[in-house]
Amino acid sequence: MGGRRSLLNWRSLRWRIALLVTVACCGIALTVGLLVHRSTYEWSMNDGAAKAHNALDTALAGRGRARLVAPEDMPAALVRTVRENGHGHLYDESNDYDPKMWAGERLSDGRLAAVTVSMVPDQLSRRALDRHMWKYSLVALAVIVPLSALAAELPNRRLRRVARTARRISSGDLAARTGTGRRKGDEITEISATVDSMADSLQDRLRNEQRFTADVAHELRTPLMGLVTSAELIPEGEATDLVRGRVRVLRTLVEDLLEISRLDAGSAHADLRSVVLPDLVRDALARTGLDARLTTDAAPPVVVETDPRRLDRILANLIVNAHQHGAAPVEITVEDTTIAVRDHGPGFPDSLLAEGPQRFRTGAAERGRGHGLGLTIASGQAKVIGATLHFSNAGDGGAVATLRLPSVG
Repeated sequence: MGGRRSLLNWRSLRWRIALLVTVACCGIALTVGLLVHRSTYEWSMNDGAAKAHNALDTALAGRGRARLVAPEDMPAALVRTVRENGHGHLYDESNDYDPKMWAGERLSDGRLAAVTVSMVPDQLSRRALDRHMWKYSLVALAVIVPLSALAAELPNRRLRRVARTARRISSGDLAARTGTGRRKGDEITEISATVDSMADSLQDRLRNEQRFTADVAHELRTPLMGLVTSAELIPEGEATDLVRGRVRVLRTLVEDLLEISRLDAGSAHADLRSVVLPDLVRDALARTGLDARLTTDAAPPVVVETDPRRLDRILANLIVNAHQHGAAPVEITVEDTTIAVRDHGPGFPDSLLAEGPQRFRTGAAERGRGHGLGLTIASGQAKVIGATLHFSNAGDGGAVATLRLPSVG
């Protein structure tokens, strides 16, 4: 289907090259045709004039079949030319079906004499030549244009491959490569090599970032456990509650970083089981301890094959994010295998809608403060269980996170 759409896309490079070749061929054919037509016409006029003068000389000598024409039957322009110059010729095409070449001469006694030679054969020859030039020019175009389109298909195909690779890279597949050769002097190969080099650089930077995140999380884990233990030993008081609260936040952050590092490393695998989706969503909401309005289908409950622990993690992050960064009421809707979590706050920022969730970036101040890890974890866990997580804003305000689980069977 992609190749067919490309074939029908008149703005594609293939058809632009074919159009350029067509215009060039038409220009060449028109130029050559005009030159040949003009040269043939001039040759025909010179040859016709020579024939007419030969016929006039023969008629004046009393030989040949040419009939002398009286001055009163001669064209006025020819009469003026002969009177002024003593001789002359004139091409008369007033009758398109019987064009003639006149030749006239002023005799020694002052009389004028002229003869005519039919130019019909020359006219027919010129018209036949014009027809042949047009016909074979069209035949040449009918052959050259498809060939030029086919010739343009190879670079066009290579450019499409580069475009597909660039789209895959932009969607997050940093392992995508164009797979082109290393021919020198080829602009498309140079573009392909640049795209591959860019992907290599991005992949290296991402790996370094992931490695740094994992190292930091692991290094913080040991001192954090000691900090948690020490916080529990502090005597009760207002300062104690503040310290324990900050320690809990730090512990959650480290656990989130460790979870992200496992997702980045690709070591997470789904443990699929059959679960009743509305019941799982209801239990996940209850475990968060937060208030939300749950709406499910009236039809029989949907059973899905998924990892309940990871799905619970996704839902918890979406619900907590809706409460922390949105506004009440928070609504959860379950329809078939789709779960939508909506709040009535300012909505997701444009950067998140365009690029997806980014760690350590919450997007906009009106969405509240945070580390930007909740939605990042939700997106990563959704990929593990084979679901898709889409972020959007409702028309009447509020952020909407839509999770679509794969259907059973």
